[in-house]
Amino acid sequence: MYCKVIDKKGRQAYNDQHEQGRSSEEGRVSGSEACFPLMNALTFWSDHDTKGEEAMLREGQVRIPSGCAVSGIFAKDGRRLSGEAIIKSISIMHDRSNGLGGGFAGYGIYPEYKEHYAFHVFYDDKAAKEACEKFIDDHFDVVNLSKIPVRKTPKITDEPLIWRYFVNPLPTKLKDSQLDEREYTARCVMRINTRIEGAYVFSSGKNMGVFKAVGYPEDVGDFYRLEEYSGYCWTAHGRYPTNTPGWWGGAHPFAMLDYSVVHNGEVSSYDANRRYIEMFGYQCTLLTDTEVITYLVDYLHRRQKLTLEEVANVIAAPFWSTIEQKPEPERSRLTYLRNAFSSLLLTGPFSILLGFDGGMMALNDRLKLRSMVVGEKDETVYIASEESAIRVVEPNPDRLWAPKGGEPVIVTLNGGVH
Repeated sequence: MYCKVIDKKGRQAYNDQHEQGRSSEEGRVSGSEACFPLMNALTFWSDHDTKGEEAMLREGQVRIPSGCAVSGIFAKDGRRLSGEAIIKSISIMHDRSNGLGGGFAGYGIYPEYKEHYAFHVFYDDKAAKEACEKFIDDHFDVVNLSKIPVRKTPKITDEPLIWRYFVNPLPTKLKDSQLDEREYTARCVMRINTRIEGAYVFSSGKNMGVFKAVGYPEDVGDFYRLEEYSGYCWTAHGRYPTNTPGWWGGAHPFAMLDYSVVHNGEVSSYDANRRYIEMFGYQCTLLTDTEVITYLVDYLHRRQKLTLEEVANVIAAPFWSTIEQKPEPERSRLTYLRNAFSSLLLTGPFSILLGFDGGMMALNDRLKLRSMVVGEKDETVYIASEESAIRVVEPNPDRLWAPKGGEPVIVTLNGGVH
């Protein structure tokens, strides 16, 4: 399930299975002090513990050399592409992950329910499901609900209960809340994820969905039968955790409403970013840097109404020395963004793929410490950690380039690439 509580006999087997060692480098953590899925603590027996007391596993005590792979495919003309291509693309980068997490986000996959929010939910058990469904029934009109279809495979194990709900806010509840529809839905999702133990809404946008699990990404795609879905945009992630063990909720993508993020890297400013964003009602229950990135994007783009270019200028802000060399009014604009949102600057190496309704954005850290390549062929755009992941699905791209650090590549439906 989500959480492994390991007894003294099982500790070594767990460490061997996941190839995770312990580190004393307390200053090199990107997450919080404790790592736990949902509200359940991941615990283990301390090496020096002779009394048999459980100790909380702290970030930095589990460390793996950085890896991870990201890939994205976007059809600018809006045609819907099968999930097979994105599985093929991410699978070529198999060695960049270690089987502790893989996932996909597809946009345009629910045209018959495009006006409804699609909730994808993990449950620990039936009690969590009953509690969550009561909350959903009290706050939303449920148009359709079902198990998410999966294909059983020995490569994906310990799966939780995985359900899907197509919903709209109840008009009376929405009116009483005095919130707009998206803010109301976001707050309900946050409430489920923080107050209903054993329940986790991992996807909540319209006409899109996230599919993730513990496993290699190609096996995750097979598990969720993604070849049966079609969408105009796909993103994918192969995980190689650097600070946290692998578990279903910690796999990428992370999502809030129609925003989804896959991320390769390690955000060293995690704790400062987390403390700031939680002042605005977000709660980082998953304790990973990618979750924080997702909330930062939601806050800056949806709530603060910044453009995507401005969002990129905040989270991968130019150095002050670079800003000083810019002509006006660009210098004043960049200065304002750095001053107004200084706590939302992401430091450390990263490459990000952001999916959103009608588009996709790729962004490197300002020093370009993580690889990212972009390719174009006719009306299709490909973005990946490696050129091989593009050429395996499009051997002859019309254009191929590596974006500069801190410069976003934004693709939109019928809007080209800029």
